[in-house]
Amino acid sequence: MGLRKKRPMTPGQRFQIVDDYSDITKHEPEKSLLRVLKKKGGRGFGGRISMRHRGGGNKKKYRLVDFKRDKDDIPAEVLAIEYDPNRNARIALIKYSDGEKRYIIAPLGLEVGRTVMSSGKEAEIEVGNCLPLRLIPAGTIVHNVEMQPGRGGQLARGAGVGVMLLAKESGYAIVRMPSGEQRMINLDCRATIGQVGNTDARNVSLGKAGKTRFLGRRPKVRGSVMNPCDHPHGGGEGRAPIGRAGPLTPWGKPTLGYKTRRGKRRSDRFILSRRPT
Repeated sequence: MGLRKKRPMTPGQRFQIVDDYSDITKHEPEKSLLRVLKKKGGRGFGGRISMRHRGGGNKKKYRLVDFKRDKDDIPAEVLAIEYDPNRNARIALIKYSDGEKRYIIAPLGLEVGRTVMSSGKEAEIEVGNCLPLRLIPAGTIVHNVEMQPGRGGQLARGAGVGVMLLAKESGYAIVRMPSGEQRMINLDCRATIGQVGNTDARNVSLGKAGKTRFLGRRPKVRGSVMNPCDHPHGGGEGRAPIGRAGPLTPWGKPTLGYKTRRGKRRSDRFILSRRPT
């Protein structure tokens, strides 16, 4: 992936840094792997807004991505690297030797024509191959890591991220997350070798408000400019301070550093060290 800074011909282009999509090799998606994606506008099953500032955006379809990688011991050829509007990582279209096509998360360095494989027994430690953690040597960078065997990859799926395998002991692998957190994962869980591609995604600058609307993000209003009936920070004459010991959410809960993780979760025993605060 490469970035391109636009010439400031308009105010919206003055600070705009866009993706040049130089790593994309195919522009038309595989129709058999597309599904209709209905917009919800941040509303839950009851029709009430459960996620604010969502709505609108360009139309898009969902790509069926294979997070489980459960087609063992069958080689697959990489046909294309494609753009996915539902994530900031690229996806790779692969075709197995029996003719089946699937999408996978495209790791850094994966090229068209390469062969990838998923295996529960033995496979080479190469970029794009999927193996159980017990067969991956310590010090390897992996992505699309399962948390429970057979459930499919849930960790490290965003652009440019990777999980480092530190050690193995007592049936568990000790990994370091992108956040710096260290946790234990069952050795039977699978992971894909390599770091997720599109590493420059974090350096993209949208440049104008309209770009965020294309992504389905609606405007956010500061609480300090609202009325007291709408937000705890509201009210006062002019630019008044919030008048509280600390900032609050619109519903009066502490925010800005307040711990929201539920206590005594079953997964707490697998966390060896928390991420740096």
